[in-house]
Amino acid sequence: MDKNEIITRLKKNEHTRVKVAIIDIDGVLRGKFMHRDKFISALEKGFGFCSVVFGWDMMDRSYENDIQITGWQTGYGDEDACIDLNTFRTIPWEEDTPFFLADFGNDQGKDLAVCPRSLLRKVMGEAIAMGYTPIYSQEFEWFNYRENPGDMHARNFQNLQALTPGMFGYSVLRMSENREFFTDTFDMLENFGVPLEGLHTETGPGVTEAAIRYSNILEAADRAVLFKTSVKEIAYKHGIIASFMAKQTSALPGCSGHIHQSLWDADNKENLFFAENAGDKMSDIMKSYIAGQLQCLPEILPMFAPTINSYKRLVEGAWAPTTMTWGIDNRTTALRILTAGKKATRIEHRVVGSDVNPYLAMAACLASGLYGIKNKLKLTVPATIGNGYRDFSNGTLPSNLLEASNAMKTSAIAQELFGEVFVDHFTKTREWEWQQFSAQVTDWETKRYFEII
Repeated sequence: MDKNEIITRLKKNEHTRVKVAIIDIDGVLRGKFMHRDKFISALEKGFGFCSVVFGWDMMDRSYENDIQITGWQTGYGDEDACIDLNTFRTIPWEEDTPFFLADFGNDQGKDLAVCPRSLLRKVMGEAIAMGYTPIYSQEFEWFNYRENPGDMHARNFQNLQALTPGMFGYSVLRMSENREFFTDTFDMLENFGVPLEGLHTETGPGVTEAAIRYSNILEAADRAVLFKTSVKEIAYKHGIIASFMAKQTSALPGCSGHIHQSLWDADNKENLFFAENAGDKMSDIMKSYIAGQLQCLPEILPMFAPTINSYKRLVEGAWAPTTMTWGIDNRTTALRILTAGKKATRIEHRVVGSDVNPYLAMAACLASGLYGIKNKLKLTVPATIGNGYRDFSNGTLPSNLLEASNAMKTSAIAQELFGEVFVDHFTKTREWEWQQFSAQVTDWETKRYFEII
């Protein structure tokens, strides 16, 4: 629908409120209700959104480590925001309230360098200029608990009751046991414009996995961000807390956010990753794309693993990669290559966790792949056969957020792909996350040292 059609529909809607949201650096949806009349005015002129959403962390604590883009030194003024009409949806679990996403920037093409959605649009534009249509999708695993926020916080997140007991992946029984929640999740997401290809239980108490239907890369990222928030909101209505934390406990595997990706031609008719006459069915474009991703990965890892907790998931033998590897249908490697046919040939990026900001992760996937194509990189790293955890031939991933952030901060490749302003801001926010963690005394330390040392 064009602007006039949307305005007509809004005026006919029973609601006088419209929900508008942006995405912060952590991938958290930040938004507000706007009166319908104010919103229609904003369609013409844009509107201001407080810059503090890029000046504080996910706990609303202002950064105090020389963040330049906003802060006390700027007075936390408003930044221009522009509503993307293509994101129009109505929220089925909120009586079909109208909903839109917005970017930081204006309709004259001036974007805020640290806006995740704007960054992805920029990288997507580069792909389109090269004649490519990036087709992406994301899948998520998450834990569900039969809890409410008040009790959960009062107990300091301890002794939570899992939605279902035991290890029961792909369980028809558990899906039936919680039919109302799973049915609402599947159907309401479809009505919200976030269609799923599949939904099932994963191994672990209360663990669920969903695969979101593929689309162009910007829509795929929109769907991924909206999926996480939507699942939490739908879960609330069923007395359930949904958690996308990457590693809930050392006793269980972590939660992934794998990204599936392919490049198609400008008309979106031919999958450019597929080569019928090649023995491995992989085109030269695909091989250069893989080579670029492998070369860039250790220098942009925080865009795939953005939290302290992310690195607790990236451990050996827990269904998450630890080495710089690729392989054909190999779930122990960083990049799993699928060559099932001309429509289904794609790359599954398995480093990505469920705690990720989808815009940044997809921008990192695409930019690093295009880097390989632009520089005509050859895929000289051989495919891993067997256990990728034991293949150290191309190196290993950085082991914690500080190490990964330091690598990105000084990376010429990262600055080439995303710009100096974004890299400086993003890595400082990751350093801040490390500082906040390092200042805490953990339960592990207390149990280990309190009495015995």
